[in-house]
Amino acid sequence: MGGPAAHHRAERRNRVLGILTTLTAGVTMPTSATSQAKSSARGEQGNSVRMAFRRIRDLIVRGHLAPGSRIVEADLAQALGVSRTPIRGALHMLQRDGYIVAVSNDSKPRLAVAPLTKDDARELYQMVGALEGLAARRTDVLAKGARVQLTEKLERWNNQLRRLAEAHEADPNLIFDYDTQFHRLIVEATAGARLKGMHEAIKPQIERYGRLYATVIIDHLGESVREHEAIIAAIAKGQGEAAEQAVRLNWQHGAERLAKVIVMFGERGRW
Repeated sequence: MGGPAAHHRAERRNRVLGILTTLTAGVTMPTSATSQAKSSARGEQGNSVRMAFRRIRDLIVRGHLAPGSRIVEADLAQALGVSRTPIRGALHMLQRDGYIVAVSNDSKPRLAVAPLTKDDARELYQMVGALEGLAARRTDVLAKGARVQLTEKLERWNNQLRRLAEAHEADPNLIFDYDTQFHRLIVEATAGARLKGMHEAIKPQIERYGRLYATVIIDHLGESVREHEAIIAAIAKGQGEAAEQAVRLNWQHGAERLAKVIVMFGERGRW
């Protein structure tokens, strides 16, 4: 059976392939003045597309373009002060990465901001958990001094989250930012360029969920803090496998907590 749901799942399955394509794209060296000029023009166009991609992605991540809202090229071009050509290229990249989807109705297909759904959140959380788990596993090869420095930094960010949990301060931006800093430290400590690139490409999609739903999961923030403590303990002991399992478990439980909230409040942007 087809339909919008099946089409959306197919698009999500293509995300990693699209990310890898972006990371491994080659560069052709010019061999003459003409080719240099053409290369320069292509470079400028590519820069415009990437800039438009980042700006539109930020609008989506921050909720300024709401889940399910229609995407209109002309409106975005006017808002960003660019022509429709880079907008068109940016929209292709955003569709490839799952930020926007093609929606069929009684007339012709149109583009819309991807909905926030329980299935999509679970998939994203599993992907990030796997990537960060790999980084956490590699902490067992760090020198003892480096592990001590890493765990001290992790404890500082986790203590910030603990204070929010104890004070029941439902500031979604602080919750998300502190949690992001905690997890980023693990990736930056051990990950290579490829893993970091994939992580950076996926995390903004997690941010869509984190910023929107952080307020309503404040009662479960203490659980996440305790899960972070298990991660810190494993890293401090040089137990890479345990650290990986603890990170994966943190994201798995995070997905479960988020799923309950989504069920309670409904999926955003679902047609």
